[in-house]
Amino acid sequence: MRARLSLRLFVSHAAVAVAGALVAFGTVRLLAPSLFDQRMGMLEGEHGMGMGMASAMVRVRAAFLTSLNTALLVGVGASVVAAGIVAAAVTRRLLRPLDAVRSATRRIAAGNYRSNVALPSAPELAALATDVNTLAQALADTETRRSRLLGEAAHEMRTPLTALDGYVEGLIDGVFTASPDTLASLSEELRRLHRLADDLSSVSRAQEQRLDLHPMDADLAEIARRAAVRLSSQFEDAHVALVIDTDRAVPVHVDPDRITQVLTNLLGNALLATPAGGTVTITAHGDGNRGEVVVTDTGVGLAEQDIERVFERFYRVPGRPRRSTGSGVGLTIARGIARGHGGDVTSSSPGPGKGASFALVLPLRPSGPPRT
Repeated sequence: MRARLSLRLFVSHAAVAVAGALVAFGTVRLLAPSLFDQRMGMLEGEHGMGMGMASAMVRVRAAFLTSLNTALLVGVGASVVAAGIVAAAVTRRLLRPLDAVRSATRRIAAGNYRSNVALPSAPELAALATDVNTLAQALADTETRRSRLLGEAAHEMRTPLTALDGYVEGLIDGVFTASPDTLASLSEELRRLHRLADDLSSVSRAQEQRLDLHPMDADLAEIARRAAVRLSSQFEDAHVALVIDTDRAVPVHVDPDRITQVLTNLLGNALLATPAGGTVTITAHGDGNRGEVVVTDTGVGLAEQDIERVFERFYRVPGRPRRSTGSGVGLTIARGIARGHGGDVTSSSPGPGKGASFALVLPLRPSGPPRT
């Protein structure tokens, strides 16, 4: 394939040069005799010529045409040779970076995602090499995330499996009896495994944009209010004040169940992060062409490096106690659902110990008749 490409490039460059040389040959060959005869005619009109002089001019014209043809043929031949040399040099120069790109793509296809192509001097080829390097980096990041997900999933499954293994061995050895309390503990660990499997499936669908959405016209503020009211008893039990400011309608076209899932997650995280005596506030408003629900707490807050990382799968904020429930992928799923609706979930915090805010942003519903 490389030989064929090299030959085609060489032939194309040489053909251009030969075509130019032939055009020059034809142009000079057609114009030179006519211009010569025209000039000789002018001289004859000015000075007059006898038979001897006319015969001499015929011989001069023949000699001129012979010399012209010889010079043109030599020039065309020299042009073809020079074109061949230049074409070969240019072809090698073009194929060298292309060979490097081909080698890199083969290494990437074999799983070596750290392969980088040196950037050639030609801007167009440099852009191609940059794209290949970007692709390799993206594939490397994807492979890293995949490997980390497998490790994290195995780690998350290890705890309930260890507990189940302990209970089963205890039952076999007679340490435990098959009492309702023991069976309830086994059931709780099984539910935890089931919840983890469901969450991992949701993460996969969310990140691959394969969520099963059933959008309809709805009021984002009303969805937020209902989610907050449903969780209000948990806030009361934890002695955390819940402030609901969702009086203004925010028309959106969303899947209400999925958006409720997002807001339930944000409120639940805020409750876990806020100590007794603290406050969690949920507000909803529309601004321009987007609607926004913001959940703000007065809890433990986030360090700057954690503001974006909290959306990573299984990420735990350093120094924060491990949650007794949840799989650690709730925020990942929440962001995936929001982005599946054309929106996003973002976080902000003034710093550790100063609380945090999580915002669900969605496009407002265009004005017009209701959609279902």
